[in-house]
Amino acid sequence: MSDLKTIYQAAAAQLAPDGIPLHFGDIQGEYTAAFDAAILLDRSHEGRLRLVGKDSFDLINRMSTNNMLNLAVGEGCGTVFANPNGRILDRVVGYHLPDGDLLMLAGPGRGEPLRQYLQRNIFFNDDVKLTAITAVTRQFALHGPASPAIIAELVPAAAELTVHQCVIAEIAGCEATITRGKPYSAAYYTIITSVDDAAIIWQAIVETGRSHALKPSGGLVYNALRIRSGVPGTGRELSADYIPLEVGLWDEISFNKGCYTGQEIIARMESRERVARTIIHVTAEQAIAQGAELYADGKRVGMVTSSVTTPANEHVAIAVVKVVAAQPGSRLHIGELDGPEAAITTLLGEQPPFLMENS
Repeated sequence: MSDLKTIYQAAAAQLAPDGIPLHFGDIQGEYTAAFDAAILLDRSHEGRLRLVGKDSFDLINRMSTNNMLNLAVGEGCGTVFANPNGRILDRVVGYHLPDGDLLMLAGPGRGEPLRQYLQRNIFFNDDVKLTAITAVTRQFALHGPASPAIIAELVPAAAELTVHQCVIAEIAGCEATITRGKPYSAAYYTIITSVDDAAIIWQAIVETGRSHALKPSGGLVYNALRIRSGVPGTGRELSADYIPLEVGLWDEISFNKGCYTGQEIIARMESRERVARTIIHVTAEQAIAQGAELYADGKRVGMVTSSVTTPANEHVAIAVVKVVAAQPGSRLHIGELDGPEAAITTLLGEQPPFLMENS
């Protein structure tokens, strides 16, 4: 059996220095397939941690924003690690695996830094074994409206998964963990397996997907999908520049559990029903520069945090702006007071109820 690099090169992939495909020679076709059929991507550079021991869920519960103690077996949720000022260190999705362990999926390059951060906060009497499994596993992503049909053929046990549910099953005789995430273009699944089995599983998904017009795809299309769908990105919206409530992560915060790092600041914003900034989606008739300042009524109101011109020539961006300027349908100037205009299409993510009521 060939390794993944050989398979990718045989399929005309252009690879990034870390071996992750950027594209497979048809960026436009890959992007279209994400909306009309399905695409398969290698996302192995995203962080993966596994926690074993009876105190695993308690550790993450006391250190992050969401309630991790009530997850049923096979369920997951998003949660945020914040600093004492309530600003974002990392955002992960944690899953209560069928074998009882806790799997955490983090952003690109964040597996080892997150492991080190958590390890420093394990007490001597905590029953927790923490392992970064990024290097010994591979992670694939399946996006698009045909994804459920492909998954159903490969793993009947995964056919009924809803968002933030998981199952451990076999694909082509190899063990894999399958999770379902919040959609980007349509349905979205991750498939995690060992390094040794990765090539077998990749080829099995590609073969099963042929009848569903699946295309292998890469990071360029992924980035376009992320920004077009308004998903916060690691190091962009998910950074210490922002508090979770400011970037649409309301549904990943519990306001009725015990203390966690950063809780005081976040809880104060909720109790006072006040946030200074919020996350929006904007479009324009020309390319939007990442990092560009945004202006309204002659005043700076925020900044573009992620931007892309998609393969369909859509100029789209994610921005964080002052709440007073975050009115869908209104227009902002890009880069300077009288710069080109961008239209606000929508507020993104899950917003605080008080903000939605007042918008």
